Amino acid sequence: MDERIVVTRAVPEPALELLRAAGEVRVCEQDRPLTPDELRAAVAGAHGIVAMVHDRIDAEVVRAAGPGLRVVANVAVGYDNIDVPAVTGAGAVVTNTPGVLTDATADLAMGLLLMATRRLGEGERLLRARQPWNFHLGFMLGTGLRDKTLGIVGLGGIGQAVARRARAFGMRIAYTGRNRVDERIAAELDARYLPMDELLRTSDVVSLHCPLTERTRHLVDAAALAAMKPSAVLINTARGPVVDERALATALREGTIAAAGLDVFENEPEVEPGLLELDNVVVVPHLGSATTETRTAMAELAARNVAAVLGGGEPVTPVGG
Repeated sequence: MDERIVVTRAVPEPALELLRAAGEVRVCEQDRPLTPDELRAAVAGAHGIVAMVHDRIDAEVVRAAGPGLRVVANVAVGYDNIDVPAVTGAGAVVTNTPGVLTDATADLAMGLLLMATRRLGEGERLLRARQPWNFHLGFMLGTGLRDKTLGIVGLGGIGQAVARRARAFGMRIAYTGRNRVDERIAAELDARYLPMDELLRTSDVVSLHCPLTERTRHLVDAAALAAMKPSAVLINTARGPVVDERALATALREGTIAAAGLDVFENEPEVEPGLLELDNVVVVPHLGSATTETRTAMAELAARNVAAVLGGGEPVTPVGG
């Protein structure tokens, strides 16, 4: 086959089988993100690129690929790492992997919420450090979830899945975003729409599920944190730059808010050092979609998108230009 497909990092074998049926596949051997120079060299002459969330696919990468580029398949639901106009302007298609990671990411968000509100990470660190402890009624008290308000920023698929899980814990649901959800969904979740400032002011937990855009970059900054309750918890499983990490570290240290649970960071894989010094923040290394089933499904969906485009058809999950 003449089609050349470049995969920027190893993906599960079922996805590679789908890609091999569509063209000649080259998987980059480095077990790390490619540097910009390496990425441009790797994609030279590619008709299809299977990209990871850490790959910046910009106009220079598109030029390096050449005029034969027809599809860039991002193995992620977000595509802030892709310069969509640059790709589509060159006549290629951009695709992503929505839907298949919804449940896994929602599970992780609830896990962070429980860890932060019940001080689970702090408790485990105490035991692993072999520190003395004994049970008493005031020992490591956290806070319960029943009758608390979960404020969701971005009530899309993942936000809705988090809301369903939170309702099982007895939480009330509020949400904000550019658009209101369908009335049937709002009724099912018993979710009320609030402006951002009111959601910050009244929520006991704020969970971020919005895409990263210029509008949402540092959406949660010092002013937003100051508007939250001192007892509030912030959860971020969206994109790191939605939160101003330095402002968050200051807010957690000074008691502006009570706790945070973070799966994503501004400058991954680096984490703001001030956060790592605090007991009232839970940090995990971008594990939202990290189940065997989910990561395999994501890679397979990306592969099907590439195969569809190179075969002359329509992709399963295209991204608009």
